[in-house]
Amino acid sequence: MLIEPPPQLTERPGKLGGDQTEEKAQCDSTTPNTIITDSIDLHARLLYVCIINAKSNTLVHNKKINDDPDKLLALIAPYQANIVVAAECMHCWYWVSDLCLAQDIEFIFGHALYMKAIHGGKAKNDKIDSYKIAKLVRGGNFPLAYRYPQRMRATRDLLRRRTRLVREGAQMKAHVGNTLSQYNKPAHNLNLRYVEARAQLRNVFADPSVQLSIDLDLNVVHFLNHELGKVERYLEK
Repeated sequence: MLIEPPPQLTERPGKLGGDQTEEKAQCDSTTPNTIITDSIDLHARLLYVCIINAKSNTLVHNKKINDDPDKLLALIAPYQANIVVAAECMHCWYWVSDLCLAQDIEFIFGHALYMKAIHGGKAKNDKIDSYKIAKLVRGGNFPLAYRYPQRMRATRDLLRRRTRLVREGAQMKAHVGNTLSQYNKPAHNLNLRYVEARAQLRNVFADPSVQLSIDLDLNVVHFLNHELGKVERYLEK
C-alpha cells in the first residue's frame, strides 16, 4: 500500500522523497557548470568514496572500492565532466593525483594536520570521513596542501630518506660520545666520518660488552657513510 503525502509537503526545501531525491540529484549532476565533489577517504589499499553535487545532494556515499584506477574511473564516469576530486594528504596519494591528471580531472588534497573538522565529532569512521571531506570542500573550508610536481616527487622522497639516514648516523656518533662520558673516558674529538678516526676507538674499553656496543655504532656509521655517498653522487649528476 502506498500512501502519498499532501502536495504541499512534497515541496519542502531540502526534503525530497526517495525517487525524487535520486531523480533530482541525477538532474543536478548533468546540468552544465554544476560542480560535483568526489571526496575520497584514502587508505593504502582501499578507498571510501562520497560524491555530492553543488546543492549538497548526495549522489554516492559509503562506496568502498579497492585501489584500482579502473574502478575509481568507472565510479566517477557519470559525473566526470564537472567533478573535483578531493582526498586527505597521506603517503599513497600519488596514483590518484596522476590518474586525475591523465584524465584531465581537477584534483585537490587536504593538509592532514589541519583537517581537524574530521576528528571533531564523537563518531568517526571511513564513511563519515568521506562525507565530511566532501562537505569541507563544498563549504570552502578544505585546507589545501601543496601538490608536489610529479617529475620531482621521487627526488624529494630520496632526499627525505637521506635526511632520515643522516640523523641515524648522528645518533650513532652521539652514542659513542655519551658512552665515553658514561665511563669517564676522555672525549675523543674525532670526526667519525673518516675510517682512520673510527679505527682509534676500536679498543677503548676493556669490557667486551661495552666495546661491542661502540663497535656497533662505528659499523653503522661506516655503512651509512658508504650508502649516503652513493646517494649524494647520484643527486649531483
